[in-house]
Amino acid sequence: MGLEMISLKSDREIQAMRKAGRITAQARALAGSMIRPGVTTHEIDTAVRRFIESHGAKPSFLGYGGFPGSACISINEEVIHGIPGPRKLKEGDIVSCDTGATLDGFVGDAARTFLCGNVDEKARKLVQVTRECFFEAIKYCREGYRLSDIGTAVQTHAEANGYGVVRDYVGHGIGRNMHEDPEVPNYYSPRARLRLRAGMAIAVEPMINMGTWKVRQLSDGWTVETEDGLPSAHYENTILITDGDPIMTTFYEEEA
Repeated sequence: MGLEMISLKSDREIQAMRKAGRITAQARALAGSMIRPGVTTHEIDTAVRRFIESHGAKPSFLGYGGFPGSACISINEEVIHGIPGPRKLKEGDIVSCDTGATLDGFVGDAARTFLCGNVDEKARKLVQVTRECFFEAIKYCREGYRLSDIGTAVQTHAEANGYGVVRDYVGHGIGRNMHEDPEVPNYYSPRARLRLRAGMAIAVEPMINMGTWKVRQLSDGWTVETEDGLPSAHYENTILITDGDPIMTTFYEEEA
């Protein structure tokens, strides 16, 4: 893939993406604050939609490719794209909430896996290591590094902890559209040779499984779960590449 396929953002567009990212981050934090036993995924989804719309933005996921919710809410062995509904959260669940907001034509995209009540140590470690994978990756989200450096960082840290890295779904470019070029794998790929340049915007999103990296899509056409039924965790931010430190538009200091 050449740079002619990549959208480099102007200073004005970067500011617009930061605004969309802030709303996305706040919506994701709201979802996280609602994680407790007895709450339904529909209730979380409704709150996310109302929050985003109350800030003059649109839920990026709602209707995207026909998706019926404003947030993707995936529980335990569900990796991504869980459809909100009547399911009630239970003590010990781990719950991945993926949110997106579109404001003034630009998109923010972010995900976290939250703990529901008392979660066993194995699942806690999975969630923590997935977060660490993201922060290993961001070390390479700088001008001059290759996309493959990001994937190698994620894969190395995940596999050092005995986990599987999802191959079938990857990070992506982002801007005026939710999914733009380039693809951003979470594993080493010899095809991911593109060097990062200032003005690029990418969503880096480790999806890490406790067991095998293999996944399958359910009959609803959306929900993706681990093939072996073991838990999965997800950590994502929208990142702007600059001539210095990367900017995480969907991360703020309260999370540090």
